[in-house]
Amino acid sequence: MNEENTRQQSQLAGPNPELSDAELAALPAALQEGCSRAGWSELTLVQKKAIPYVLSGRNIMVQARTGSGKTGAFILPLLERIDVTRPDCQAMVLTPTRELARQVAQEAAVLAGESGLNVVPVYGGVGYQAQRDAFRQGAHLVVGTPGRILDHLLGRNLSLNHLRTLIFDEADRMLSVGFYPDMRELQRYLPAKGVDAFMFSATYPESVIRLGREFLTDPAFLGLSGDQVHIAEIEHSFCVVPPMLRDKTLIRLLEMENPTSAIIFCNTKNNVEFVTAILKQYGFDAEDISSNLSQNKREEVLARIRSGNLRLLVATDVAGRGIDIPGLSHVFLYESPEDPESYIHRAGRTGRAGASGTVITLVDIMEKIELDRIATRFGIKLLERNSPEETDVLPILEDRITVLLENKQRRLTLAQKERTARFLPTIPKFAQSEDTAALLALLLDELYQRSMNVSPPEPDTRTGRTRRPTSPPQSGPSAEGAKKKRRRRKPKTPPSGKNTGGAGESRPETHSTEE
Repeated sequence: MNEENTRQQSQLAGPNPELSDAELAALPAALQEGCSRAGWSELTLVQKKAIPYVLSGRNIMVQARTGSGKTGAFILPLLERIDVTRPDCQAMVLTPTRELARQVAQEAAVLAGESGLNVVPVYGGVGYQAQRDAFRQGAHLVVGTPGRILDHLLGRNLSLNHLRTLIFDEADRMLSVGFYPDMRELQRYLPAKGVDAFMFSATYPESVIRLGREFLTDPAFLGLSGDQVHIAEIEHSFCVVPPMLRDKTLIRLLEMENPTSAIIFCNTKNNVEFVTAILKQYGFDAEDISSNLSQNKREEVLARIRSGNLRLLVATDVAGRGIDIPGLSHVFLYESPEDPESYIHRAGRTGRAGASGTVITLVDIMEKIELDRIATRFGIKLLERNSPEETDVLPILEDRITVLLENKQRRLTLAQKERTARFLPTIPKFAQSEDTAALLALLLDELYQRSMNVSPPEPDTRTGRTRRPTSPPQSGPSAEGAKKKRRRRKPKTPPSGKNTGGAGESRPETHSTEE
């Protein structure tokens, strides 16, 4: 095991020393009153475990599922950490979606009651003015999506100079949507003295662990599952799907999960080729690997996925033997394995070096019976998830496209903004007609398909910069022409004594956890 893996495991070794659990009767009076307003007669497990760490300001990464009471686990102690007599933003909660931002803000308002705490939800899709007005009135707690919060920071509507507490809610989903560049940019606005940061996530793949290292200082790790506290582990789930709908279900799962890299296992070479062709038709960056592949081609494909230049690998069990891909977040079983040992082999491709992993199996009714036998034999807890419909996927795609467009809009020059503004009156006209609305859908689909050719940017603590995987290798005349242009281009040497980092550009005070 290399040094990096050893360090990663030590960071996920759990809190040491472990703080005593919180009890409702022992909480400060204001927190007990908040629980009473919310109708809570007792604390949930995640609240008992996490509240002491937030109260004490000890950075921690918490693994907790939706519905476990995690919002109360960080909102309740914030009531004690925020001084409502000061009209400053003292705490901020980052969420992956507008809906979650609204939910967290509403729960915070209920728990705070008449304490004077000003909670401001901040997200896109609504006007800026109401949010600006709320900031001027004094926003003690800001809850919102990274993109819209960053917009207000860039516009100097919001200051984080007095921020004390930073919460990441559903951090795995934030990376899946593609918020990392915004979070990295937002980091520049954090106070130089640092903040107490806490991360809550259902899973902790390697990318989320790296994100935690960028924002949290020597964090403890708390994994919660049922009534046990343990290290992050592999989540095993399955969908019951009719055989004829298996390919569409796989597409929807991939779009919902948006894995950085994944292996899709099939039982036969024919299915490997079929699945790969379907994925490519839907715009996914996918390659297959089977026993028919030459050794050189096999090594080329494996090198691409290891370097982040290939997102999806489709393989049989035989071809998948010995494959070791660091940072693999997901494994999909397009069909149930033919023997129990094959399931363990497939699932073992993810969840390496202490990180979480996700294994999703597609089964029909009869295959589910065999999968249950495998789970019983190896003591695996299986979670059944509903087979996703198009209506389940669409909101996620909308969020992802919105983030892509907001990132692009934020970098427009004044001239570019003026150009795009000319088309604003055209949008309602296009939307009124089914034919012209289809043209707008075409543009959105093209944008989305381009985004699927490369993995989402991942946290990279080695450089402190966003790591953007390069596009798949080009071929043909256009690629050759691009190579010639690159050969002719000479690097420009800046004049002596001049700053190439953007002279005259106004930048806020920066803070980096790597310093």
